[in-house]
Amino acid sequence: MDKKSLDNQLKYAQQHLANERTYLAWIRTAISIVGIGFLATSLHFTIGNIRNSYIDILSIILGVFSCILGITVILITTGTYKRKRKEILEEKFVPSNSDISLLSLLMVIFILLILSYFFLILWGRG
Repeated sequence: MDKKSLDNQLKYAQQHLANERTYLAWIRTAISIVGIGFLATSLHFTIGNIRNSYIDILSIILGVFSCILGITVILITTGTYKRKRKEILEEKFVPSNSDISLLSLLMVIFILLILSYFFLILWGRG
């Protein structure tokens, strides 16, 4: 590591720490997403008293999608963390527009799956 790079690491310690905190927050978010999907799917099949093939399939899709979404969040945020670390060292800033847009779109799809599941459960009871 050259002298300038080492000086920048010390000079921008707060930015590096903030980058790490942001990364760890995203990791907690990914764990929560997977947990919600697992909880919804497992509760559906353990205590769900409504048996409907559409609801069963949607519950499985919800669980699988939450795992895929959790892995995607981890992969995207790991790349973003590494890119931001490099940008801090190079004294640059490039916004993460595409990463944020992709994660937002995937979260909207996840929420729509959850809402679809709830509406099918409520509709199945009526």
